[in-house]
Amino acid sequence: MRLPRSVAVAAGLVGIYAAVVRPRLLRSGASAEEVRRPYPGSGLIPDGVRGATMAVTVEAPPRRVWPWLVQMGYDRAGWYSWDLLDHQGIASADRIHPEWQDVSVGDRLASTADGRHWFEVAALEPERFLALRASFDFRGRQFVSGGLRPPAYTDSTWCFLLEELPEGRTRLIVSGYTSARPRAVQALASFLFWEPAHYLMQKRQFTNLKRRVERDLVSQEAGSGPSPAGRRVA
Repeated sequence: MRLPRSVAVAAGLVGIYAAVVRPRLLRSGASAEEVRRPYPGSGLIPDGVRGATMAVTVEAPPRRVWPWLVQMGYDRAGWYSWDLLDHQGIASADRIHPEWQDVSVGDRLASTADGRHWFEVAALEPERFLALRASFDFRGRQFVSGGLRPPAYTDSTWCFLLEELPEGRTRLIVSGYTSARPRAVQALASFLFWEPAHYLMQKRQFTNLKRRVERDLVSQEAGSGPSPAGRRVA
């Protein structure tokens, strides 16, 4: 039986995406070694599977990158990504805020204006590793991480690993782990939506975060004063 032309074209496009585009999305900016080697946080999500691994090099040491990461949150610095999509159009912070630097494991970083959704700080190693965890049922309602899982759910981490490179640079590697049920439905949802969405948001975050950190470092080295005092980064 001959398939309609539109179905054949759609199938061909899906095949090209799966074979050519998707692998590049899932490891954008990351080396084969960074994708292959173990990544921290594997024990945070029971029966979790590692997802995409993306990376960027920042021309500043980890101690300069870390303050920008720990101040993330909806009611804090934002996410440095597409603010219209994840921050209701509110511009993410363009400076380091001293009042948002103290975070601990178990803290909740709001991801919505009403605070009904959040990321929980699941692991934290200052200036090296930050793991944020979020758990949802099939209706999109968040449940307490580590608690009893409903029959249908997603339980995942969004992790940031900072590795110091020569000449005062940082390799920022983002990855994480996910467990979900029912597996087939979640796999299809990831393939069609979550993976490309994560790629678009993460690439934007890398771009904005890199720009902020590097400009902040250049300004400080030029003698214009420390960022924590409130100086804004253009």
